[in-house]
Amino acid sequence: MTHCYHHLTAEERATIMLMREGHSIRSIAKFLGRAASTISRELARHAVPSHAGYDASLAGFRATLTRHRARRQSKLRLGTPLFDLVTYLLRKYWSPRQIAITLKRMYPNDPTRQVSHEAIYNALYVMPRGSLKKELIACLRQGKGKRRPRSRGKDRRRQIPDLVSIHLRPPEIEDRLMPGHWEGDLIMGASNRSAVGTLVERTTRFVILVKMDGTTATDAMVGFSDKLNRVPRSLRLSMTYDQGSEMVKHAEITQRTGTAIYFADPHSPWQRGSNENTNGLLRQYLSKGTDLSTYTQEELDEIADSLNTRPRETLNAKTPLEVYAEVLQKSVPGSPALQ
Repeated sequence: MTHCYHHLTAEERATIMLMREGHSIRSIAKFLGRAASTISRELARHAVPSHAGYDASLAGFRATLTRHRARRQSKLRLGTPLFDLVTYLLRKYWSPRQIAITLKRMYPNDPTRQVSHEAIYNALYVMPRGSLKKELIACLRQGKGKRRPRSRGKDRRRQIPDLVSIHLRPPEIEDRLMPGHWEGDLIMGASNRSAVGTLVERTTRFVILVKMDGTTATDAMVGFSDKLNRVPRSLRLSMTYDQGSEMVKHAEITQRTGTAIYFADPHSPWQRGSNENTNGLLRQYLSKGTDLSTYTQEELDEIADSLNTRPRETLNAKTPLEVYAEVLQKSVPGSPALQ
């Protein structure tokens, strides 16, 4: 139910002043048909000891002054350089939090060029209706004004032979201490007839996208094997996947790549949190209900590059590409980052 708040009237303030002595706050609130918190807040703000605790006339005067006091202007005003920079990064699908931590990193000693992610969200939602507001809100990860139930889709789970449970995974993988451990999944296209493979390195959050020729187990085996083999051997130690039927040939992937494969529990997406988060980000580029077979590997690499060059709070405002390049140089000196 929607509640509308109305300021206290002069008559109500006079009643409060008359009833203040001898009546409790709750009894005054009940008499006026107001919330007890409203009366309590009024007395706390406007009671003056020199006027016997509360004076209705003085309280009304002070309330009027407070309402008309000039508010500080927002940093994100239309037409300012800061607003233009924020909108530029939003159009590149950066999240408000990524923008906020990057501005703080770029201008550590200049608060006028910094803005919190809450301020960015507020600036978007209070903008007047129009094409600019619609465009910028569409750039947010969800891009919608309300939450919608997940589509059930096709259940891809079936019994996978010889699967190794995530609970048997070495502890250093869980702790993200050692690079080279990946999380994998498929993003499905329209009617589950096309798919794109996703790989996310757990330590660096580096993303690799895999073009699939179809959605079968053979397509997944060939696609993931080809991409994993492009990664240095020391950085393809394991992959954690859900129990989708496309992974029934997981043993062949391990045989081709040397990558150990572990399987998460059913209905436990948090066990592959980095991949699930990345899949959500990718839906800004690969919309649900589209035919994903039309994307070339080069186009998928460009999308992955867009994600890998966004700063991440979990990486101390560095980008996945920066951190992955550092890890790669330590593992294979002189080698460039591979996708």
